[in-house]
Order: sequence, then C-alpha cells, then structure tokens
Amino acid sequence: MHNAVTPSSAPARTGLPTARAVDHYGFTVPRLDEAVTFFTDVLGGELCYREGPVEDHRGDWMTRKLGVHPRARAHVALVRLGPRTNLELFEYTAPDQVASPPGPDDVGGHHLALVVADLDAAEERLRRAEAVRLGPAAPGASRRWFLTPWGSLLSLSEPGRPDGGRYCPTPTPYANPVARSLGLIGTEHVSYTVADLDAATAFFTDVLGAELVEGPRGTQERPGDHRPPGARSTRRALLRTGPTANCELVQSTAQTPGPRPPRNSDVGGHHLAFYVDDVDAAAAYLGRHQGVELMGEPETIAQGPIAGDRWLYFRTPIGIQMEIINMPDGSLPYESQTSARRAAPGALRWHDRP
Repeated sequence: MHNAVTPSSAPARTGLPTARAVDHYGFTVPRLDEAVTFFTDVLGGELCYREGPVEDHRGDWMTRKLGVHPRARAHVALVRLGPRTNLELFEYTAPDQVASPPGPDDVGGHHLALVVADLDAAEERLRRAEAVRLGPAAPGASRRWFLTPWGSLLSLSEPGRPDGGRYCPTPTPYANPVARSLGLIGTEHVSYTVADLDAATAFFTDVLGAELVEGPRGTQERPGDHRPPGARSTRRALLRTGPTANCELVQSTAQTPGPRPPRNSDVGGHHLAFYVDDVDAAAAYLGRHQGVELMGEPETIAQGPIAGDRWLYFRTPIGIQMEIINMPDGSLPYESQTSARRAAPGALRWHDRP
C-alpha cells in the first residue's frame, strides 16, 4: 500500500540520527475494547495485535520506562489506520490516574485529523456510530469536527492539493469494505496544544529535523479550519515530520496556568513515536540536548507479539512525550497470526517526499 518512491540521495541533514518516519501516534483511552471497535469497525482500521497486561508487581520499571505510577497496569492495541498510520492505543489502571482528558485549549490537548473522499457520507457513518458532530462549522470552513463516543477529538476534511511542503494523503486501494464505506484516504495530521509555540517549533525543527511548512502565526483569518467550535483562537505551526506525516502545534490564547500535561496513564495521555534505524545512536544524540530526559536505556522486547522491537521513551522540554523505536517488520511474532500489518517506512527516509 506504499506509493513508489526513490530514496533520497541528498547528504544527511541535521536532526534525529537515522530517522525514517513517524512510527505511530499513541493515545490513552478509557476503554480499549471500545476504541479498537471504533477505529476498526467504524473507521476501517486493521487490528494488528494486542498485548498486556504490561506491569511490574514489585519494582519501579513502569515509572522509569513509562513515567507512570509503579503499580500502573496497561493493555495495548496497535491499529493500522489507512495506508500510512499506526495508532497505539492504551488502557491504563493506575492509583493516581486522571480520568478527565484535557480540552483543546489546555496544554496537552490534541486531535487526529483524517482525510475522506466524501464528507457527507463519512459524517453519516460517524453519527450512526454515536460520534457527536461539533458545530455548526464556521462559514467557509472545510473541516468538520467530532467527538468519539469516549470523548476524543477528531476532524474530517476532503483531500487538499499537494503544495510541495505538507504531506497530502492521496487515494489508494481501500484496505477493506469498512474503509471503502467511510471513504478513508489517510491521516492529514496530528495536533498538539503546547504552552510555548515558538519553543515547540524550534524543538521539532532544530532537534528532530522537522520541516516548517506554515507558521508560527495566528489563525484568526480561518478559525473554523483549525479549531473545533467553541475553542479559542490560537497561534499555529504546521510541520512536515518525515516523509508521510504532518504535525500541527497550537498555542491557545485561552491558556491559563494549570496542571501538567497528561501522563501516559491518564485518559488523554499521548506520545509521538519515531522509527529510527539505530535507537542507540538516536538516544545518544537526544541525551546531549538540554531539557531532554531519556527514560532509562534502550531496551529490546524479548517476548510477545512484537518481540525484537527496540525502543526508548523520552521526555521533551515542550511537554510532549516521545519515543524512538526500531521494529523488525517482516519477522515480528504477531505476523503469523493475522494478515494485518503495521504501516512500516519501507525504503523511505526522513527527507524523502513521496
């Protein structure tokens, strides 16, 4: 399902060493079964694997490696959504869990933006699945906003025109009848609300090697396209994060001092994961940057559906938790149990532009 691409022969640029692409978007939901059903039966994703419980009965592994309470417990599912996107969904139980997710104006707020072939048909399908339409939309807006049945924010839009900067999903053969019914083309971007837009943009460009496509600037001229109804105006930046993903960063004018962004174990927790060829080299590079906190050492999973995965979480100075990961796709244990496959970068490199 990957488009043909000629790997870049340009000299290596600054940024995260050996990076290939965004590997997945991680989200913590209140009920894993409900979220998996929604993303597969309603949006046309494919369940690749489930694992868990992930826990440590006596030690502090959960705190050191995941930043959660030592007695926290997680179940995880990986859903491939469209041709390029992996969603890693978590359900946690933890003694100190926060059950209320952040709103779009709160630091730690976020949403997933999808591209569909027919907005009206897609909206009808979401409404039948008890997703709530937020609106009415602002005059001239080309984006429609929804809350999933468990309260996560989702937007839908129709395909845009490639402009040489942002990644624009293009129609490919639908993976299954559900995706065809929805008209799902792909993921346009993921969006995160941050406390300091300029600092966040600098971290993405200077440390991770992302390409600034738009901003940072205000978006008052087109508020309905970039903010859900009822949200306040923002400053905004859009970045190309590798060959097949965009990341939107927003800073709300309504922000007031409040609690820290959600942890992994909180409902509404999230992280952004990057596929790299060499996790150890990427970790060494990140560890040299002020404000980056490596959460332990790189670790290779020894058993379970993704045995062979080498990974490491890290905290950033901009409030978004991230991960570096290397998956031996093609030889993962889960692949013997299903025809579904994770979206993998294949031959793509970070600065390729398919």
